[in-house]
Amino acid sequence: MDVKALFFLNLHMRYIILVTSLFLLLSCNTPEKRPFFSEVDIEVLYKDSLSFRAIELMGGSLGFAANKGVFGTIDLQTKTVRTNIQKYDTLLPEFRSIAHTSTDFFMLSVSDPALLYKTGDKGSMELVYTEVGEGVFYDAMAFWNDKEGIAIGDKTGDCLSIIITRDGGYSWNKLSCTQLPEATEGEGAFAASNTNIAIQGDKAWIGTSKGRILYTADKGLSWDVIQSPMKSDKPTQGIYSLDFEDELLGIAIGGDYTDPNMRSANKMISRDGGISWELIADNKEPGYKSCIRFVPNSDGKEIVAIGFTGISYSSDMGANWKSISDEGFYTIRFQNDSVAYAAGANRIAKLTFK
Repeated sequence: MDVKALFFLNLHMRYIILVTSLFLLLSCNTPEKRPFFSEVDIEVLYKDSLSFRAIELMGGSLGFAANKGVFGTIDLQTKTVRTNIQKYDTLLPEFRSIAHTSTDFFMLSVSDPALLYKTGDKGSMELVYTEVGEGVFYDAMAFWNDKEGIAIGDKTGDCLSIIITRDGGYSWNKLSCTQLPEATEGEGAFAASNTNIAIQGDKAWIGTSKGRILYTADKGLSWDVIQSPMKSDKPTQGIYSLDFEDELLGIAIGGDYTDPNMRSANKMISRDGGISWELIADNKEPGYKSCIRFVPNSDGKEIVAIGFTGISYSSDMGANWKSISDEGFYTIRFQNDSVAYAAGANRIAKLTFK
């Protein structure tokens, strides 16, 4: 073989070795795709005769608040449960909304008097907002950042009740009805799972019992309202829960807790930031659910919906669903793409999806 032929043969062999090595390197580094969910293991972490509707993941712990003035945390490593009771004079408030910043924990009771507590500087909860009056009923709370947060309540006057903090939760101010869209007759929200509010960046979307979406792009300085196709013919129907994967892709669920098998116009999706919504899986499972969440790291394709009727799962952006458990809960938060924590009647549990 002459020198020229030998050169090209060596070059060809080096190319084959390079391509083969690169293929093996990429094959080794390509993460294995997680299979779609088909079942869920449920480990109860805390049982008590309480109604748990508000939970929040806070680093290595799960914060919660319930009725009878009870609130606390669960250490996710040791599974140690710590509880306390917050009284207001002789009252034991019913807490259905909680939230947290990097430094503080907040909890808000539902009805007259509405009481909002913040982690105090002296080792106890500090009352930072009180509201009394007919029709006072708060449903959900969330934070944009460590300074700015929002809570939503039912209609009082001509608009829904919205309170906002700009100083880390030390003070809260109720927006005037001149700053908000006019509410329809009987409009409110559902204090079922603390998921009436979805936040992405400076934006927030609020789902109401009349199937409407209140939307702000500037952390509550200005508001628009969008009418969705969600069924809201009865006071027990409307949007119970919504979630956004990013600033464009959103999902919402509702139904009727008094008629949980009703499946028409109770699930919808938005692909344009909540400006428009379309029904999905109409007249198909699932029926009523109180909480819906995108599964992390699924690019918005996988969704879990939960309620006292059980746990349902979709792997195709809500087009099709399957029931993976009959175990009932009210609310759920994902820790990662296979582990979540759920709360409901008398218990808080760890859910491992498989």
